[in-house]
Amino acid sequence: MAHNADANRAAKRWLWLLVIPWIAMIWVPSYNKIDPQLWGFPFFYWYQLFWVLISAVITAFVYIKTKDTSKQSADHGGAR
Repeated sequence: MAHNADANRAAKRWLWLLVIPWIAMIWVPSYNKIDPQLWGFPFFYWYQLFWVLISAVITAFVYIKTKDTSKQSADHGGAR
């Protein structure tokens, strides 16, 4: 039982990484500008598209980190 609680607590720590893209997108004044442009696209647009990629990487990383702990707790729970 104690191992499951520790594994869940460790998994919850990784979930905080999912807040980073949310903060980056909700704080509009930080990217509400035209310059610098990238391939003719204003900063406002390419910044948001860049965060789509970053969010996918962060989500995959968090999934991998939390998947391992949930798999271990399922293995220990079914071994009675």
